[in-house]
Amino acid sequence: MTPKVMIVLNAVIGESEAILSGISRFQNEHGAWDIFVDNEARAECTPEWISEQPWNGVISRTTTPRLVAACTAKRLPLIDLNDCPAFPGVPKIRPDNLGVGHMAAEDLYERGYRHLYFCGYADWNWSLERRDGFFEALKLLGCTPAEFSPPHGSGLRPAENARTVQQIAEWLKTLPLPAGIMAAHDLRGRQVLEAARQVGLVVPEELAVIGVNNEQVRCELSVPPLSSVATDVFRAGYLAAEELTRRMRGERRAASEIRVSPVKIVTRQSTDSLVIADLAVSTALSIIRKQACNGIKVEDVVRQAATSRARLEHGFRFYLGRSPQAEIRRVQVARIKQLLTETDQPLKQIAVLTGFEHVEYLNVRFKRATGVTPGRFRLLARNPAATVAPAA
Repeated sequence: MTPKVMIVLNAVIGESEAILSGISRFQNEHGAWDIFVDNEARAECTPEWISEQPWNGVISRTTTPRLVAACTAKRLPLIDLNDCPAFPGVPKIRPDNLGVGHMAAEDLYERGYRHLYFCGYADWNWSLERRDGFFEALKLLGCTPAEFSPPHGSGLRPAENARTVQQIAEWLKTLPLPAGIMAAHDLRGRQVLEAARQVGLVVPEELAVIGVNNEQVRCELSVPPLSSVATDVFRAGYLAAEELTRRMRGERRAASEIRVSPVKIVTRQSTDSLVIADLAVSTALSIIRKQACNGIKVEDVVRQAATSRARLEHGFRFYLGRSPQAEIRRVQVARIKQLLTETDQPLKQIAVLTGFEHVEYLNVRFKRATGVTPGRFRLLARNPAATVAPAA
């Protein structure tokens, strides 16, 4: 008999689609379920939903005591994907928050930032875990980090958000510059960027900001776009389906909690720089980052940075190990990768958006930089398990 499964999540949360994709992948490999998606998470506060149908199991991203009690009463296996303290007897799958903190710390440190801070929530365990991982990594690197963490309710309403941003802005005024900040998640990262604008800090030259969860739309709507640690919610969904299958068969595991390692850092403009003492090089980098995809040339950068080409060439090779022209290409290729991965734009439109007059020239430059064509890159980025022959 086909298992009947309820999935409880909030569809407005950016990671929900990836969770469902992970569950779908498991089904494709091991057999389909009869699934009902409670995409408004109604079952968390209306446990009667559990008794309305003969469910065989539940996967929940928004687990509450009432939902746990309802599943326990019906003897239904429940898999919890919520990144909060575990419920006794309920298997949990959640991010490795210490690893998330480590990844953010190492990225900011490698970019040259030495004044490093965490901005999170004072009373959410997942935030404290990410802070602890961030602090642990930086202490191993010889840094002394600090934090600013307002209460968890801040930012849920417009007035609360404004008050929180103002509090963060006052804190930013006290920091030595340049500074790097890890935000507990992307929403807090957006608040830090908004506060930075209020106090006139230049991002990322004076202040670099990195969030967590890589909610694409939220990150892209930030000004400037927010870098973020990508947690592996696709794998979490897959593992949840795998664990639920075991539980529905009556099997048990010794481990009641599985922690999923982060995937990578998705670099956007909020951290896309190195701390460089040479003002001309730093200025030129900022110009390139903002205008590379507008078709800017090296002579344009030289003019806008008010320096000589010889000095710029020397400075770029000294600090970056590459020429200004190579840096323009690097920024263009990074943007092409992002558009290939995160949008369905055709190559002709991507060429327009990244400063190439001809698609053919984009293809040549991209393949030279990555070893694959844009089409192959898009396929592999969206389906890592795909087997694709090397480009000729």
